[in-house]
Amino acid sequence: MFLFPDLFLVGHTERTEMAKKVTPQKSIWQRIWSFCWKSAIGFFIVTVVWVILYRWVNPPVTFLQLKERINCSEGMEFHKTWADADEISLYMKLAVVASEDNNFMKHYGLDWGAIKKARAYNETHKKTRGASTISQQVAKNVFLWPSRSWIRKGFEVYFTYLIEFFWSKERILEVYLNVIETGPCKFGVEAAAHDYFHTSAAKLTRDQAALIAACLPNPKKMNPSKPGSYMMKRQSQIARLTRLIGDNYFERYSEKTDKMKRIKEEMEVQKKIEELPPGELPGIIEEEIETVSKDQSLEETQETVPSAAIDSTGDSAQGE
Repeated sequence: MFLFPDLFLVGHTERTEMAKKVTPQKSIWQRIWSFCWKSAIGFFIVTVVWVILYRWVNPPVTFLQLKERINCSEGMEFHKTWADADEISLYMKLAVVASEDNNFMKHYGLDWGAIKKARAYNETHKKTRGASTISQQVAKNVFLWPSRSWIRKGFEVYFTYLIEFFWSKERILEVYLNVIETGPCKFGVEAAAHDYFHTSAAKLTRDQAALIAACLPNPKKMNPSKPGSYMMKRQSQIARLTRLIGDNYFERYSEKTDKMKRIKEEMEVQKKIEELPPGELPGIIEEEIETVSKDQSLEETQETVPSAAIDSTGDSAQGE
């Protein structure tokens, strides 16, 4: 072989060319499929790492916060201050559970019972009602862009299950209370406590917390420091429900709590809630928004209540 190097090179070249001809070329659909599954795997890895990172690292900014910061009116200050879970009042945590997600500690991301009720309600009402859980709102606010579409909703469900799997309920609630919009160019309950009540999130009373929770459906138009009749009624309902579910709500669902004791307490709470008139539940008051004239803003329907109506003990002068 080494005596005839030219013959060896010619033979090697011919075999290489034949091998190229035998190897089939990938079709356009095979290339597309290969690109799609590789992209899907890459997306899954990146998002899982992202979610795991935020289990310990506080989200520095969200897409909605960026948008609001850019669009802040002249003279209006953008305000957000992070507060750790132990720096937030128990009343504030109970208030958002009572107003936004009663089954927060029991579901695994989606509340199928609430979804079923919302669907039945929407079939008979012009104004639709959502059934997003606190977990879903965290997924939407932290990882996604602010818009309404089925594509974004699909990603929302995906991230919801990821954070439910990798985060604790305490972490989900902590992040939620720090990224929610609580006013124009204002995010988080620490900023709300400071700007509306000149206090910290740790010192919020039951009624102050209920007022902040009451503004969440429309934080740009509802001002907790100047509540109108609608907000005062909703505040009363939320505060009442926080008392019904109990200050030991989160302890009830800890691993240390006996299962039978938990079930017994759940049944007692459910019985108390069922005894309330329908109009006394926070969700029902949403229907009253429909009575507001289309050409009249919520701000115009709010009659200012003196700040003295909410005393430092956390009980509303209006009573319950």
